[in-house]
Amino acid sequence: MSKIKVGFVGLGLMGMPMAKNILKNKYSLIVWNRSTKNFKKIKKLGAEICQNLINLPNKCQVIIMMLANDNACLEISEVLNKNLKKDQILIDMSSTKKKTAVEIEKKVRANKGYFLDAPVSGGTAGAKTGELAIMVGGEKKIFKKIKNLFESMGTATYVGKTGSGQVAKLANQAIVGITIGAVSEALILAEAAGANPKAVREAIKTGFAGSPILENHGKRILENNFVPGGRCSTQLKDMNNIVETAKTYNVHLPLSNKIKKLYELMVKEGKSNLDHSALYLLIKRLKN
Repeated sequence: MSKIKVGFVGLGLMGMPMAKNILKNKYSLIVWNRSTKNFKKIKKLGAEICQNLINLPNKCQVIIMMLANDNACLEISEVLNKNLKKDQILIDMSSTKKKTAVEIEKKVRANKGYFLDAPVSGGTAGAKTGELAIMVGGEKKIFKKIKNLFESMGTATYVGKTGSGQVAKLANQAIVGITIGAVSEALILAEAAGANPKAVREAIKTGFAGSPILENHGKRILENNFVPGGRCSTQLKDMNNIVETAKTYNVHLPLSNKIKKLYELMVKEGKSNLDHSALYLLIKRLKN
């Protein structure tokens, strides 16, 4: 399925580079966004602009949403669903709760369309290079039908029925949030004890402690570079969803709960738009 026309909703930090990669892979693309600031750039690359969201289903076979939160996904999908056609495919690549994916899928089904939840991991760097990890829930036959489209943005893995993609993303974000905290504490300890934190990072990154978080976020921390790839506000949203989902299934996640509270402090202090690795700054100044 390589000659389909793709609709794309949401040209933010992640959506814009994802849309660019779809174009690079020779798909026809039509975009809609609340803000018009990125329209000029994406139009120059060959995309068509949709002026009215409700008309988007008339202009493409597959629609991708890449939005900020559950409410935005529910609101936008509601508008799209009014005009969704039989056998059209709506894909939500945003990060939401499982129940949000299930709710959207139910309404799409009522119009005889198909829905996939396909959240991503890899941040803005992965979005730019087309190396995102894409976790897909929904009907396997629909996943197979459009796998090539996913591959234009990264590596796609089918993980189960509707909502499973979002569960996989929550698992991913639990590891990300907790590991950012662990890397922060490790570098703080190294510096306080008189070791060179840059050298310590180099020494341990090829051992069992090595990870993309130590590599990329550790580097950010050492360079004091907190320009957002993934925002603190986004990490807090994900941690809230993790803890809420755990309660639904009667699971206790003490580390996720602690990290959630730390990100709550970051956001309360006005640090919402810093990269989530800026958790280091908070941990460094916390007292016993």
